[in-house]
Amino acid sequence: MSITVIKPGMLSSFQNCGREGYQHQGIPAAGAMDERAHRLANALAGNDGDPATLEITLTGPSLRFDVPACFALAGADLGATLNDQDIPLLRPLVARAGDVLAFGARPAAGVRAYLAVHGGFAITPVMGSETTYLRSGFGGFHGRALLKGDVVALRQPLAQDRDADALQKDLWNMRVYLPAVLGNKRREYIRFLPGVHWPEFSQSSRRAFGAAEFRISPQSDRMGYRLLGRPLTMHQPRQMLSEAACFGTVQVPSGGEAIILMADRQTTGGYPKIAQIATVDLPLLAQCAPGEVLRFQQIELEDAQRLDGERERAFAQLQEALAPLRALLA
Repeated sequence: MSITVIKPGMLSSFQNCGREGYQHQGIPAAGAMDERAHRLANALAGNDGDPATLEITLTGPSLRFDVPACFALAGADLGATLNDQDIPLLRPLVARAGDVLAFGARPAAGVRAYLAVHGGFAITPVMGSETTYLRSGFGGFHGRALLKGDVVALRQPLAQDRDADALQKDLWNMRVYLPAVLGNKRREYIRFLPGVHWPEFSQSSRRAFGAAEFRISPQSDRMGYRLLGRPLTMHQPRQMLSEAACFGTVQVPSGGEAIILMADRQTTGGYPKIAQIATVDLPLLAQCAPGEVLRFQQIELEDAQRLDGERERAFAQLQEALAPLRALLA
C-alpha cells in the first residue's frame, strides 16, 4: 500500500495549504508554493479537504506504485511519463502495481509540479498539518525531502480486484471543464498592492518598482526570491519594529535589493515593505525560476479582492462539477 522512491529528484517534499495558527509561536506556515496547482491536483484526484500533495521541483523523481492508485498532476509541465509513455496534466489517471512515474522526458515548462493521489498520502499531521517545513525538519515525510529508497504509504489505494482498465476508460471519458480563472496563463506583469511603507520610499524608487525589470537572483528559494535590479531607497532610512510577514510581502533591506517573501518565509520581519504581491498572482510567481525577469504592475485593493473571490468561486464550482469523479472512486 505504498509508493517507492527510485530517484528522489532535485527537491520533492509534501506540502498542503500550510500550517495555520502557530505563527505567533514563531512557527512558519510553509505550505505549497503554488497553492492553485496543489488544490487542482487534489480536486482532480477526487480528494476533499487539504491532503498533502508532493511538490516536485524542476528535476522530478522516479516513483514506483506498489499498489494500484488514482493520481493527478498539476502545475508545471516537467515532462511526466508513466512507464515511459507521456501523460497529461490536469486529468485523473490510474497507475497499476509496478507502474513507474517519472519526469524529465521533455524540457520543463515552469518550475513546480504537484502530485496528488486519491485518498492522500499516509502522513502523520504535525500541529494539524501535513506540510513539510524543511528548514526545521518537521512535518511531511520525516521533515525532509524525499530520498532514494523511501517508501511512502497511501491512505486509500484502489482495490486490488478493481478493473483498472475499465476505471481508466471511465475516467478518460469523463469531461473535466477547468474554469478559465484557474488556468496557468502567463502574464507580462506580476500585480502588486502598495506596501505599508510605500509612501516612505523615494518617488524614483516607487516609479522603478512599477516600471523597471528585476531578475530573480540565484540566491532564491522557498523562503524568498531576491531581486536583482535598481536599488530601492527610502526618503529617510530608519529603524523599524518587526512586524508579521506574509506570503508575497516585498521587503527592502538596507542595501536596496528587494526580497519577495515566499512560502517558507519567517514569521516576522523588520525591513521596510514596499509592496505586497496580489494573492491571485502568487502561483505565477511560484513558477518562475532564478534568472527569470519580472515586471510589476500596481493593482487596486478592490480589484485584488474581486480576483480572489472569482478564484474561490471557481474552485467551488469545480469541486461541485467533480462530484461524479468522487463517486466513481468511492
